[in-house]
Amino acid sequence: MVRIAKDAGRLRPHCKTHKMSEVVKLQLQHGIAKHKCATFAEAEMLADAGIEDIMLAYNPVGPHVPRCVQFAQEYPKVHFSVTADHEKPLTELNDSCVAAQIKMEVLLDVDTGLHRTGTPITSKEALRLYELLVDLPGIVPGGLHLYDGQNHQVDLVDRKAAVDVAYGDACNLAKQLDQHGWPVPRLVVGGTGSFPIFADFDDDRLELSPGTSVFHDTGYKSNFPDLDFNPASVLITRVVSRCHDDRLTLDAGNKSVASDPPFGTRLFFPDLPDAEHIIHNEEHLVLKTDQAVNYQPGDVLLGIPRHACPTSALHRTADVVRGGKVVEQWTVTARDRKINI
Repeated sequence: MVRIAKDAGRLRPHCKTHKMSEVVKLQLQHGIAKHKCATFAEAEMLADAGIEDIMLAYNPVGPHVPRCVQFAQEYPKVHFSVTADHEKPLTELNDSCVAAQIKMEVLLDVDTGLHRTGTPITSKEALRLYELLVDLPGIVPGGLHLYDGQNHQVDLVDRKAAVDVAYGDACNLAKQLDQHGWPVPRLVVGGTGSFPIFADFDDDRLELSPGTSVFHDTGYKSNFPDLDFNPASVLITRVVSRCHDDRLTLDAGNKSVASDPPFGTRLFFPDLPDAEHIIHNEEHLVLKTDQAVNYQPGDVLLGIPRHACPTSALHRTADVVRGGKVVEQWTVTARDRKINI
């Protein structure tokens, strides 16, 4: 990630993939000091691991508004920022900050085509909301947050063209904000598939936010063949039944691996690359393979998940393997929805 970004200071990786303080400390050792998260448990994990610049990239609403204030009070040494895309929660956050006599940095969450969250980036509403960020007494305008998760083009040329459009729209909006004299300190952009493209833009305000690349998985490996990352997380599974010559039943149900579509791709087995997924439910994964006769109940298989992020959330610990031996066990701290705050 650092090599692609060209400078560790340009990175703000998302911790949702790993959720482990030990991974954060490894990233700190490589100079990655700014981080992004989606839950307060992840924010607490980051702060407790020594991170002093944390962005909650999940627009706070309802009870999460006072939790923002509580987090800022509990971790006064942390530069804590959040995102917003609507006036109502933004004014509620401002009121909570004013009552607590603090200020909080807020980035405007903008939409470039994913249509999940974010104010449409070319809309007049984006200007109006940013002006509100400037005017509210408890809020400090923090710039723009742009996640382009819709850009999953396998062809790098097509993906680059789409990212160029998104970046152009962000620059146009930032230019309008600059012309009003409003501060735009940063543009937090991209995901794993697009951050290498954003990294080629010469813009001091850019902060790049890959997530999955820290572990990688077979989903991103197939969607983004241009990314030179190797999967670093695997599941250990065992054969629990082999009553047919062409069937293996494993203890890799959807309680242990993310059940993302499409069916049949949730785990890839390097030793059985042609195995067909037949059944996948809570406790079992049934494979069809002509190699089944070579396995007995209790035999071990290694599977690489299609989607590492939600898979890690299903496990309380992860064994660390070096040189073919388990040398440590790390806690997946932020798998919980709540730690203290």
